[in-house]
Amino acid sequence: MKIGYLGLGKMGKPMAIKLLEKNFEVVAFNRSPAPLEEVVKHNAIKATSPLDVAEKLKVPRIIWIMVTAGRVVDKMIWDEKGIINALDPGDIVIDGGNSHFKESEERATKLREKQIHFLDVGTSGGLEGVEKGLSLMIGGEKKAFDVCEPIFKAISAPDGYAHMGPSGSGHFVKMVHNGIEYAFLQALGEGFSLLDDSKYGLDLASISTVWNNGGVIRSWLLELCGKVFKDKERFETIDSFIDVSGMAEWTVKESVDRKIPLPLISLALSERFNSQNSDEFSHRVVAALRNAFGGHSIKTKP
Repeated sequence: MKIGYLGLGKMGKPMAIKLLEKNFEVVAFNRSPAPLEEVVKHNAIKATSPLDVAEKLKVPRIIWIMVTAGRVVDKMIWDEKGIINALDPGDIVIDGGNSHFKESEERATKLREKQIHFLDVGTSGGLEGVEKGLSLMIGGEKKAFDVCEPIFKAISAPDGYAHMGPSGSGHFVKMVHNGIEYAFLQALGEGFSLLDDSKYGLDLASISTVWNNGGVIRSWLLELCGKVFKDKERFETIDSFIDVSGMAEWTVKESVDRKIPLPLISLALSERFNSQNSDEFSHRVVAALRNAFGGHSIKTKP
């Protein structure tokens, strides 16, 4: 099976390599050359533009876009050297990034007018998930999902992918997933902040291990807490500043529009903003965990 792949960032590059390891043929493009050359060493076919990717594929084409949400996605599709200039009816475009679900609905509508299918794929699992298997939330036409199912199965964890519903549903589910993630992370940060401040001189790494073996709150995030706290010297250098990715903001805005109360997720989002002007232990935990699971940037103390 042959697939075009646009975007070789911290998630895109290992995903493309994983597909190559699973014996898919990959035609790849990336705006910066170094990641592209790396996937070429794994036998990917090099393309010079999104349009070149499409031209190197045969009908029905499948092209996976894995770039920053917003204008960059549209450029890959609609620009002068975008894929649209070589696509034919029946081709399938996949957006595996963190796009807003309403933008995915709009892209699906525009492409449907040209009889081109569009799948919005919420992708979760972080850098470790690429190796062990991702969680994929897929929206769009079921017949396009069926065609692409071998791709989803190849890169997901067991039972880690499913068709969510019509266009936009995949990115809607991923948006809510990330909102929940905010609340999970904040709860872990606050709990460990209280433990750290106790009079008992507690070993936070040991507590993480104990809780994660039989405890009700056992999870991958708790496993990562253990790893973070074991490297005490590194943790002490981490600044409390936490970036805001956008998806939790969308989740909270959607909850306001729908009048669905999300107090915990809303508070967790507020704490992200608060972290940028504070020095809280809980915020440092969240910053360290985001770096551990997703490679998100962290700031270090001066």
